Amino acid sequence: AREFLMKDAYSFHLSDASLDDTYRRMHATYCRIFERAGLDYRAVEADTGAIGGRSSHEFHVLADSGEDAIAFSSGGDYAANVELAAAPPAGARPAAGTSRDRVATPGISTIEQVCAALDVSADQTVNTLLVKGNEAPVVALVLRGDHELNPVKAQRHPAVAAPLTFASEAEIRAACGADAGSIGPVGLEIPVIADVAAGALADFVCGANETGYHLTGVNWGRDLPEPQSADLRLVVAGDPSPDGDGTLQIVRGIEVGHIFSLGDNYSQALNATVLDESGTECILQMGCYGIGVSRIVAAAIEQHHDENGIIWPAAIAPFDVAIVPINYHKSAEVREATEKLYADLRAAGVEVLLDDRAERPGVMFADMDLIGIPHRVVVGAKGLEKDALEYKPRATGKGVDLPLSSAVSELIRRVRAV
Repeated sequence: AREFLMKDAYSFHLSDASLDDTYRRMHATYCRIFERAGLDYRAVEADTGAIGGRSSHEFHVLADSGEDAIAFSSGGDYAANVELAAAPPAGARPAAGTSRDRVATPGISTIEQVCAALDVSADQTVNTLLVKGNEAPVVALVLRGDHELNPVKAQRHPAVAAPLTFASEAEIRAACGADAGSIGPVGLEIPVIADVAAGALADFVCGANETGYHLTGVNWGRDLPEPQSADLRLVVAGDPSPDGDGTLQIVRGIEVGHIFSLGDNYSQALNATVLDESGTECILQMGCYGIGVSRIVAAAIEQHHDENGIIWPAAIAPFDVAIVPINYHKSAEVREATEKLYADLRAAGVEVLLDDRAERPGVMFADMDLIGIPHRVVVGAKGLEKDALEYKPRATGKGVDLPLSSAVSELIRRVRAV
């Protein structure tokens, strides 16, 4: 699965309504695919990114090893990539309760160091970041000290240049007159955009725009102008869900699918037109839909395994049944029973893996556990003396004897039970 293989599909429409209908159908189809594959997944609202378009959804298989963080409601259906998840609105700002003061903070540049030196909590500080602007050379983004900038949200702001680019040390000194660890929003002559949570603070701590100094007791509207306000931060676990139902939980996910409602993003640029029923020329509406086929394999293994190896979900297992004969090359009786079982199962449409290697039983059992075929049957001389085969499902590992006369029908029943 190191080579990324993707199923790609596109749809073309005469109207928004037709595109929306197909988009919903593809969303439902993908959900059915992942459910049938036995995956614990989430369909989440996502940023359209470089592909663009009106909206998109990602499909994530939940796994600690996942490269993406996704947020979902503890009480409702809301789910989104953390890059897109909306932060909750801030409450009313408290009234100013103290005067502004300038304090020396030599050698202190991080929020953690400021909090330790001034005995304040991170949520009572602000962190000021300078980025390249669209109209102004640089723009100041202000976040609460315990929050992290969301780059996707930031570069969507009309005042911020895309792609998001942080100002250089020289540009920071030119705009603020201080090193990066001592800058703040007070006295800046550049656009200042505050995250909604930072804009709701009173009596906060920030850099003094003088290297080695910070300000305490700072208040918007009194010590500096009211800022522009925007949602700039990454959501965190425990934030209220944007749909008002429960709180957000953050989990890791492996992206295995992504669908886009592209609209006329590409067809307009390419002048892709057709004639509708009335003979009127119109621009096509487009949808785009992809599944990471090889990623599904890797994601399924991440979710379905134990200390002995893979436990394949039945729908995507490479084989239904593994037959492990003991002394296959030495016992004619074992070989005859094995080949009959193999032929009967194949004739019934069951996909069978026959381990006909001349290996010790322990090696064969360990390899079958590692490979993870859902159903395993052991054919051995001791079992045949009792007219029985030893059966063990990979998922539970609890073995039972199957009567030889009904073994094929019972295996078919178990295989098709899913």
